[in-house]
Amino acid sequence: MTFLSLEAALQRTLLLIVLTYAGALVLGVLLAVCRISPVPPLRAAATAYVTVFRNIPLLVLLVLFTFGLPDVGLLVPLFYNAALAMALYWAAFVCEVVRSGVRTVPRGQLEAARALGLGFGQCLTQVVLPQALRSMVQPLANIFIGSALATALAAAVGVAELTFWYQQQANLAGAPLTAFAVVSALYIAVTLTAGLAAGRLERKVAIHR
Repeated sequence: MTFLSLEAALQRTLLLIVLTYAGALVLGVLLAVCRISPVPPLRAAATAYVTVFRNIPLLVLLVLFTFGLPDVGLLVPLFYNAALAMALYWAAFVCEVVRSGVRTVPRGQLEAARALGLGFGQCLTQVVLPQALRSMVQPLANIFIGSALATALAAAVGVAELTFWYQQQANLAGAPLTAFAVVSALYIAVTLTAGLAAGRLERKVAIHR
């Protein structure tokens, strides 16, 4: 059996984190727009999506995608299959953060924008979302940290990443404690970096009175 190197495992983990969060962020924002849309079918569809995906365990979703998609003829590489499943899962949480952030913007701001003749899309992009960002930075950072740590579950369906490397080291190389220390340190480094970056961004967009 070919051993996965630590460098390759770290690179694959970082790529998995980026793909998962980027996909969740894009889809989550779109879902949030649908949830606050004046179109009832869009609101209903987005609400149903959030309700379903927030109540399915991520590991169950990973197993479903890994073994279910091939049964319906969708052959996706295992790595990207896991990234897709996790992006769809975390998008539901991003949606709720964005929706909650939008609610922090005073209703008068939206009414003023509409009085100026701005459409729904213009109100969102030019008035609401820039102000809502201030309250969304830390919750979105928390979702990033949660999704980064949750990528470890991908090893359960055979994705070669840091946790998979740890399993190899523990089972085949006979060095479980050393491997555990290395993997833990790398995950801590990722989460601490994300937390510090979020703190700096939050201070940057904060209103200074």
